[in-house]
Amino acid sequence: MANETGPTTDLTTASTTAPPDGPLATGAESVDPRWIDEHGHVIDEDHRGLTYDIRTLIDRRRALGIFGGVGLTSLLAACGMSESDSAGSSASASPSATVSASPSATAAASGPVDEVPDETAGPYPGDGSNGVNVLDDSGIVRSDIRSSFGSSTAVAEGVPLTIRLTVRDAATGSPVVGAGVYLWHCDRDGGYSLYSPGLDSVNYLRGVQATDDSGTVQFTSIYPACYTGRWPHIHFEVYSDVANAVASGPIVKTSQIALPEEANALVYATSGYEQSVRNASQVSLASDNVFGDDGGIHQIASMSGSVSSGYTAALTIGV
Repeated sequence: MANETGPTTDLTTASTTAPPDGPLATGAESVDPRWIDEHGHVIDEDHRGLTYDIRTLIDRRRALGIFGGVGLTSLLAACGMSESDSAGSSASASPSATVSASPSATAAASGPVDEVPDETAGPYPGDGSNGVNVLDDSGIVRSDIRSSFGSSTAVAEGVPLTIRLTVRDAATGSPVVGAGVYLWHCDRDGGYSLYSPGLDSVNYLRGVQATDDSGTVQFTSIYPACYTGRWPHIHFEVYSDVANAVASGPIVKTSQIALPEEANALVYATSGYEQSVRNASQVSLASDNVFGDDGGIHQIASMSGSVSSGYTAALTIGV
């Protein structure tokens, strides 16, 4: 289980460029122009990034016929790719205002699913394990978590984000019906309600719901910031039911959702997220102290939507 530090107040901004993505045109005839530097030299394979490495691994293993379905799907999802992408279709190198969902994260269950790793709840859980407990407050069971409830009227501003989690039994793939899911994340400035300076009396961006007959919960929220030292993420806890959640009962699963790089870059280019640009340029999934052990391969959300219409992040949670 990894440790997590909280956000700092570093507001310095700087531009950042997402790492290149796309297949390599193999053979002596040509090299994908994205692997040629500004001096006309071909970039060494060791310096082309995680996405290139995984694409190469996929091509080699497919050629050998040794990919299991779950392993392939997981690797593709980690790159934000579909199987047709890895087979040779080229993705555009120019920025896009729209992000499409990966099929693997939304497909119906057809047997066992990968269990989501256990992760730290971080220093700002609000579940009573580190000071304040919001779970026993009237109003915590809700789907729209953008506003505070109770005595506070504060509302979190930012690019709209719908968070859709589907909880499944890892052994069978069957939906877990009636589970209680508690979800929370930072605001557009990187602050956590109930803990950060000026937010101690605010309780937005926290909520509990019960999974439906398909094992799914859906929260209406805003896109969280990237704060210093952490990859953009969302926290959640799964309980056996809502009654146990609001009573701070036994926790079935504590983990985090990683938000995909492409959507992060598009959101952080908008007004209000300026501080996230520099922070995002200084962290990667590989260097993150939570996702770094495996690149977040089982925790990267499938993302669809746009800045103007809002995004939807979807993830299957195997427990």
